[in-house]
Amino acid sequence: MTENASKFDASALLSSRANAADEGAIIRLSQRTREMRTKGHDVVSLSLGEPDFDTPENIRDAAKQAMDKGLTHYAPVAGIPELREALAEKLRVENKLDYKPANIVLANGTKQAINNALLALIEPGDEAIIMAPYWVAYEASMKFAGGKCVFVTASVAENYKPPIERIAAAITPATKLIFLNSPSNPTGAVWTRKELEALAELVRKHPKLMVLSDEIYEYILFEGENVSFGSLPGMLERTITLNGFSKGFAMTGWRLGYAAAPLPVAVAMGRMQSIVSAGANSFVQHAAVAALKGHRDDVEMMRKAYQKRRDMVLAGLKAIPGVTIGPIPGTFYAFPDVSSFLGKKAGNHVIDTTDQLCDWLLEEQGVTVVPGTAFGSPASIRLSFAASEADIEKALERLKKGLLALS
Repeated sequence: MTENASKFDASALLSSRANAADEGAIIRLSQRTREMRTKGHDVVSLSLGEPDFDTPENIRDAAKQAMDKGLTHYAPVAGIPELREALAEKLRVENKLDYKPANIVLANGTKQAINNALLALIEPGDEAIIMAPYWVAYEASMKFAGGKCVFVTASVAENYKPPIERIAAAITPATKLIFLNSPSNPTGAVWTRKELEALAELVRKHPKLMVLSDEIYEYILFEGENVSFGSLPGMLERTITLNGFSKGFAMTGWRLGYAAAPLPVAVAMGRMQSIVSAGANSFVQHAAVAALKGHRDDVEMMRKAYQKRRDMVLAGLKAIPGVTIGPIPGTFYAFPDVSSFLGKKAGNHVIDTTDQLCDWLLEEQGVTVVPGTAFGSPASIRLSFAASEADIEKALERLKKGLLALS
């Protein structure tokens, strides 16, 4: 090896896009949790938003049968016809959305569907309104597409849903999209029909504005109703409806999401996906057809289990003086406000941020939760109750002990 070759620094060639990419607090804390467990530490993790249930048997069987039939080759970029047709029927019956199969684009997970949509729509200088707290991928994907994020924040006292006047005030001539997530990660908030109708009225006032509606938690609902934004009058042609199989069907590792959109947008999203990857896994798509057309006994079983866990988490958090928590009508997340503990001491160390608080809870109390800074809400922490009841009970005990030890 020559002297010049030995001094070559590949890091100097990295793009600004790569340097700006952040793996995020969820990944960082999950990695630290694994490292501590490897060293023998007893750590209970409520960090990942991943169902702890196995994929239902009828879906697994359908995937095996598809493989045995040789359905292991490239799939069309936008998805196999059988699945696009099944999704069009599902959206019509369950969501009151009149999409044709041609309006539907399958993706390698819902995160890719989001990126497809943004790459198809966003130009440098375009703005999107993101309501905080928000799922971390929204901000990262907007930046990746070259757009600008405009955050509209809501507090726990507002059930984490900003009033329509605050959203309206954030709209500028550069606004092209509003992100909507109901039921919401990380808060569990669900937008009511009345609230969505008010948002639709606002959208109608702006002829170049669309809504990206992420509805992936639709099957994990405990109170209220799921209302697809595109089902409201005049909104179908103004909405990109996002969904997937990860949460409701416990298929996170199968990586299958989808978007339904106005035809020009759907076609453009397919083009973006053809550049970045290709069609989603063929036999997984056939399994997804079985998921849609088969019984929903397992889906309902999981929903009931999450509801029981939700009740445990709400009771446990409300029993901790200083913690503020609102209702959780959907998802498997709790997002309590813990700002009353910031500025307190752990020994001689002052904990000023929820990032520091979560690091301390992991290192000293053996419980992993995620700081709200990752979701645009630095006063809160996120707990995922997609975990066993035993782990939830243990985690709540450790969380209470840790928070009350601060002085």
